[in-house]
Amino acid sequence: MSGAKQLLVRGWEVVIGLETHAQLSTVSKIFSGASTAFGAAPNTQACAVDLALPGTLPVMNRAAVERAIRFGLAIGATVAPVSIFARKNYFYPDLPKGYQISQYEIPVVQGGHLDFLVGGVSKRVQLTRAHLEEDAGKSLHDDFAGPQGEKSSGIDLNRAGTPLLEIVSEPEMRSSEEAVAYARALHGLVVWLGICDGNMQEGSFRCDANVSIRRPGRPFGTRREIKNLNSFRFLQQAVDYEVNWQIDQIEDGFQIQQATVLFNPDTGETRAMRTKEDAHDYRYFPDPDLPPLVIAPAWVERVRSEMPELPAAMAARFVRDDGLPEYDAQMMTQSLATARYYEAARHACGQAKLAANWVMGEISKRLNAAGIEIEAAPVGPVLLGALIRRVQDGTVSNNSARQVFEDLWSAGSAQASPEGDGALALAAVDALIEAKGLKQMNDSGALEAIIDEVVAANEKSVAEYRSGKDKAFNALVGQVMKASKGKANPAQAGELLKQKLG
Repeated sequence: MSGAKQLLVRGWEVVIGLETHAQLSTVSKIFSGASTAFGAAPNTQACAVDLALPGTLPVMNRAAVERAIRFGLAIGATVAPVSIFARKNYFYPDLPKGYQISQYEIPVVQGGHLDFLVGGVSKRVQLTRAHLEEDAGKSLHDDFAGPQGEKSSGIDLNRAGTPLLEIVSEPEMRSSEEAVAYARALHGLVVWLGICDGNMQEGSFRCDANVSIRRPGRPFGTRREIKNLNSFRFLQQAVDYEVNWQIDQIEDGFQIQQATVLFNPDTGETRAMRTKEDAHDYRYFPDPDLPPLVIAPAWVERVRSEMPELPAAMAARFVRDDGLPEYDAQMMTQSLATARYYEAARHACGQAKLAANWVMGEISKRLNAAGIEIEAAPVGPVLLGALIRRVQDGTVSNNSARQVFEDLWSAGSAQASPEGDGALALAAVDALIEAKGLKQMNDSGALEAIIDEVVAANEKSVAEYRSGKDKAFNALVGQVMKASKGKANPAQAGELLKQKLG
């Protein structure tokens, strides 16, 4: 993998590492049987174990371990045969026990790497580790009224004990663009594997960004950690602001102090929350209530046998079987939803390259403009496939197809056609082409009549073409398209025009 190009901001090199918390898609918590469902009333999904009542003991959730194994296999990491749970000690109102059960010295997943695209260029980031841990509760501020009607805070422990996989990268990203591309690729992978639903609005996937700067070739600078970024846009904004803030501080003669900072999306600024703790401040020690986590080779192999086709393998299949260029194949496997959309469209039209072009072009452009994911695209893959078929068989031109697509997108596929029915999708596309009068003119007789008129009216261009000026031919084709009001088949018109001109 490449991506070694040096990126500088105002003469400084940016160094970024991400710590990402992926909430695992289990139905119960990591050490208790309480539900992990989102949206319940406060404190209705916190059992005695989550509340740390005296005499309760944690019991490991096997499904959470299997999801960690699946992730380790997907990134080419070592799945530790024995890993240890530790107590991470700190005191905060939403942490009932006064410590968090996590992993420290011996995590369940060790090493590995993640490959992704940045501006069309491949990059590989090495991962340090991925470890299992429990989530804390949540502090709710200004949501409650005290005895005198004053504002107060409350604690919701529904999230306490929710299983997390914390995924730690090496500090190998050198720009906010690379950080966002990495985070998107990681998000796509955990959703692809089915180990996390990826819902960032609900907190299922959130990033902490460790950011520092240095002069090229010098040792790492002092880092500051931006906590709990729950959107890719906020991640990029927070990193960009933090980088420029650190450069300003150093160039003004100040030193950077290691700290934990928060990003305010309303102001676009970061602000220090507390001095950054080091590992010794948490007083890690092995949790005496949990035995070592032992993962036998047979367990790993069973999980391996149940793994879905991974993005790299699927991209290779698209190149081999569909004839896609490598770049197209990688773009089609940026997420499982994109891959499924492409495969359904390709199946509906039988044209792999055209299907990929439309997904990378019109579909991607519309999704970005609307701020939605491909699963919510108003034009589904079968409907898109039907439109591509009509371009391929010459019923409509590419330009006219874009007009049809515009109407399909505006109407929504639910109104245009039942998405699973190819015949109905094709009928819906045909009806729209007919209604808008966009059907391409393929009648040779009618085209020849138009060409005769164009040739007679453009004697100068005809003479220039016959004298060897190829540009004159394009001008004549343009006149044919104008005279036919864009309905002529350009390829057919060109062929007939050449015949006419001898």
